[in-house]
Amino acid sequence: MLGMIMNQQELREFEYLLKKEMEEIIFDLTDERIDKIVKSALEDRYQVMFNLFRRIAGPADCRKYLRRKIYNI
Repeated sequence: MLGMIMNQQELREFEYLLKKEMEEIIFDLTDERIDKIVKSALEDRYQVMFNLFRRIAGPADCRKYLRRKIYNI
C-alpha cells in the first residue's frame, strides 16, 4: 500500500486535475469517430481515475462523475 501526504491546496489541485481529465474522457467517449478498442481503453482509464477521485471527493461530486457501463453489441 502506498500513501500520499498533501496539504489542502495540493488536494484541491489534484481534484481539479482529475475532474478535467475525466471530463475530457467523457467528451472523447461521445465522439463517434473514435474506434471501439480505443473507447474501451478510455473506459478503463476513466475507471482508474474515478476510483482515485472517489477517495478524495464528497458523495455529491462522485455522483456527478458516476458512469454506468454501456455495452454496445
